Amino acid sequence: MKKSIEQIDVREKRVLLRADFNFPLEDGKILDDTRIQLTLPTIRNLIEREAKLIICSHLGRPKGKFDKSLSLKPVADYLAKTLNRDVMMVDDCVGQDAKTASENLKPGQVMMLENLRFHKEETENDYWFAYQISELAEIYVSDAFGTAHRAHASNFGVPAILKPAVAGFLLLSELRHLGSILKNPERPFGIVFGGAKVSDKMNAIYNLVECADVIAIGGGMSYTFHHALGHKIGDSLVQTEYLESCREFLEDARLRGKNVLIPFDYVCADEFKNPSDIRVVEGYMRDLVEIVDIPDGYQGMDIGPITRKRFSDALSACETVLWNGPLGVFERDEFAVGTKTVMDAVSKNVKVSIIGGGDSASAASKFGLKSEFTHVSTGGGASLAFLEGKTLPGIAVLDDE
Repeated sequence: MKKSIEQIDVREKRVLLRADFNFPLEDGKILDDTRIQLTLPTIRNLIEREAKLIICSHLGRPKGKFDKSLSLKPVADYLAKTLNRDVMMVDDCVGQDAKTASENLKPGQVMMLENLRFHKEETENDYWFAYQISELAEIYVSDAFGTAHRAHASNFGVPAILKPAVAGFLLLSELRHLGSILKNPERPFGIVFGGAKVSDKMNAIYNLVECADVIAIGGGMSYTFHHALGHKIGDSLVQTEYLESCREFLEDARLRGKNVLIPFDYVCADEFKNPSDIRVVEGYMRDLVEIVDIPDGYQGMDIGPITRKRFSDALSACETVLWNGPLGVFERDEFAVGTKTVMDAVSKNVKVSIIGGGDSASAASKFGLKSEFTHVSTGGGASLAFLEGKTLPGIAVLDDE
């Protein structure tokens, strides 16, 4: 496990907190404050222990140039109001102004650096850029799990220079919950894989098949599985280069005795943007084999009622469920029923339920189910990389206990 902020003395020390405040803004207003709220325990702990706190983050993709619409000033204002104290906003994340401001901080004071990605050197992991940031502080703390799979300057280059480099409470929570799934999940252990593309999930599926008992596959990626089995999928999304991988996975899972569920029926539409015909296409049996044929001119948009019940029943019988990816186009109400129904069943009936961030977290928020899950990860891409068994550079660089 990584060393935590509770294991070091931060009193009267300049502490650089790498947070992940990359969330949607509209006209300077924060649309989703989840990541701020989840980072507050770390921020409050450091303030209460009289650290001189310097917070940095990226926001959006400004491509190395200043973009007023992506300034972190609204975040500084939000924190000031939430913490009921001044939060000094610095116009840059490097340079003399940032250095002077950090040197003048008093114990318990907070300052926010401007968007790291206003400098292209951030994503390039430029050493000199990382060195300049490291000069601002004496201790490094990471709570930015969402960027941990990237070797960028602020989350990899800086902690390689600035020691001690430790984990905040949010990062530790992510490692604890996701790590427990890989090491010793309470069984039966079920996994939901959804989302648009098989290519995004295949490595994670292969890495988890050995420890999972139930694997439910839905969303856009399920059409590639159906096509791999010789079913008709109409105009639905398919990644033909992954057909053989899907066949190999299904055979491997069968030989291992795993319960793999793919949809038996779909809610289909003749068009995505302005459909004139929405219908349920049910599967059928042929020689004791389930077949699903979506007619030409139609696309699968959501799992159907039979599949909703199958998925809900199988997953509700599990002790642990990991969810990664929606089961349909949940952003539109007419295609959100499948994801909502199964999510509701999992959140209410499963002892340990974990959402792997990204669109799944957005869906849980839309349905008012976020608080019903045991843990909702803040990092979609990072969660997936972690579940694939990859070494995350932003975590590996931190000090071990």
